[in-house]
Amino acid sequence: MRRPLFATALLALSWGQLLRADEVVTTARPIPLTRDEMKRMLEELKGRTIRIPLPELTEADRAALGERADSYESRLRHHYLPAGEGSVFGGRPQPPAQPGAPPAPPRDFTRNADENMTLSYSFKTMLFWIVARTNNCQYCLGHQEQKLSAVGMTEEEIAALDFDWKRFKPAEQAAFAYARKITYSPHQIGDADIEALRKHYTDSQILEMTLSTAGNNAINRWKEGAGIPQSKDGENFFRRATNLPKDRPVPDKSFLTPTAAEFSTAKSQVVPFVVDVTGKAAATSSRPALESREQVEAALAAARTRQPRLPLQSEEAVRAAWGSEVPEGRVPNWMRLMATFPNEGKNRLPSLQAMTAERGDLSLKTKAQVSWIVARLDRAWYAAGQAQAQLKTLGQTDDQIFALDGDWHEFTAEEQAIFRFARDLAMSPIALTDAEVAAALDAAGPRKVVQLVNFVTGRAYFDRVTEAAGLPLDD
Repeated sequence: MRRPLFATALLALSWGQLLRADEVVTTARPIPLTRDEMKRMLEELKGRTIRIPLPELTEADRAALGERADSYESRLRHHYLPAGEGSVFGGRPQPPAQPGAPPAPPRDFTRNADENMTLSYSFKTMLFWIVARTNNCQYCLGHQEQKLSAVGMTEEEIAALDFDWKRFKPAEQAAFAYARKITYSPHQIGDADIEALRKHYTDSQILEMTLSTAGNNAINRWKEGAGIPQSKDGENFFRRATNLPKDRPVPDKSFLTPTAAEFSTAKSQVVPFVVDVTGKAAATSSRPALESREQVEAALAAARTRQPRLPLQSEEAVRAAWGSEVPEGRVPNWMRLMATFPNEGKNRLPSLQAMTAERGDLSLKTKAQVSWIVARLDRAWYAAGQAQAQLKTLGQTDDQIFALDGDWHEFTAEEQAIFRFARDLAMSPIALTDAEVAAALDAAGPRKVVQLVNFVTGRAYFDRVTEAAGLPLDD
């Protein structure tokens, strides 16, 4: 499946033009290829029109949200996500703010959650920059620009992430290539990719890198799926910084900082793009056509007996770490993998267990159907096997399951809108257009749409982690 994500009408817009609130963009945003173009788009995204309508803000809402009451993103979660729902960010659901209580410190989702994590904050932030640039997620890209500046990286060093990897150590270059591949073409990750990383990193570090970049991909999909406007400033990242560059402005209040002359006209070597007949560049996402039923059954059979690429913890170690969170009977292989980092894994449990959790507005059958659709797109065979097993538990036949690989004409209009939304958001954060969001809102309503965004982000994470690790099926 290959979908050029652009249209002449959109590409005719200049960088400075803003769409009216009542206009629906029927395709993804254009791609900024140069560093100055990228900075301008990051700045302009501060005025982005929100995608999902919100109800009137009541006094009760304001009391519950506190300082977050004016945040579009916080209100989306408050109004539309069910209580106790895990999130893409990996943290446990936070209790409502208490009146008069000091605001919670800003969470940073790149810092290490376990003592045995050894990759540095700055290194994983560079990987996050690579992921966000590959996905054209300009919200996340803006934050990584600010964070890298806050840890002391110069303009030239940050720009080199886009244009000249030879400036970095061979180990870093290998990690950058892996981050880009697991982002853009997770269906192609295989043994050779893990072996290439083993020249520079331990298995524990490779798993840490995989968890981090998979999480970055999930966050990209939340920010773009919900259409979060760019933050007005990055002062949270600079508040405690002690090594800011002294010779240049940092992207705190504005992203429009000077660009190093050597990179002023260079074109990105990271972001995937196509060029239309007018010479304009636009994002592109490419996945091959889905395999036949016979090929899928053969792939699932092979996945039952394959050897994992990364080590798994013993069932006893998982139970010791997570106690009652672990189901009775055989411990799933994804838990044995994630328990390598017990704190990080425990933070992820609410999101990863969502497929079988009966809460919210999405039915268990819808969740399992979406899990199958996303796993098939990603060629994530462990995840596909889980979805298949869940669907059979819910009474679905093999014929009904494989119908999800078709054109969906047998499904209701709401189901088709949900499936289309999930497929495109999973394929690429910028594959999902405003028009498709509007169609899903009309068919399913904002509660289901926001919950769907949150669910798909978790599936994108799960697919990347379990398939990079080459997990064998549990049955």
